[in-house]
Amino acid sequence: MLNIARLEEAVFASAQLPTGDLQRLADQGVTTLLSHRPDHEEPGQPTAAEMAEAAGLAGLTFVHAPIRGLPDEAAVSATARALEDAAPGRAVVMFCRSGMRSSAAWAMARAQQGADPDALRAAAAEAGYDLSRVPL
Repeated sequence: MLNIARLEEAVFASAQLPTGDLQRLADQGVTTLLSHRPDHEEPGQPTAAEMAEAAGLAGLTFVHAPIRGLPDEAAVSATARALEDAAPGRAVVMFCRSGMRSSAAWAMARAQQGADPDALRAAAAEAGYDLSRVPL
């Protein structure tokens, strides 16, 4: 069972996704998969290349913007581009080990686009992510 948390309309965060579940996501309207996970973070995790191949087979756009610690400018920019490039009304699922880095990258990207930091923190909290220490 996938544990995917909604951050905003058609934008979701998740822990590591199994490659075998990507077709199901595509069937449910997801069009973009955004990985914030560095390769080899944990033994046995799929690499970005493996995730990209599985995403392609499922018809998903795959973006890899690895994050270690707090999201850097490159990861925040890649996240903002992926969110902007997604077809209107089509879902974006972001993932990392727990979903925390993905939710932080989302909030930092949206804050740069002018969203209210308190509203972003509240949305993340409702999804189960504490962004109180993330600079927005």
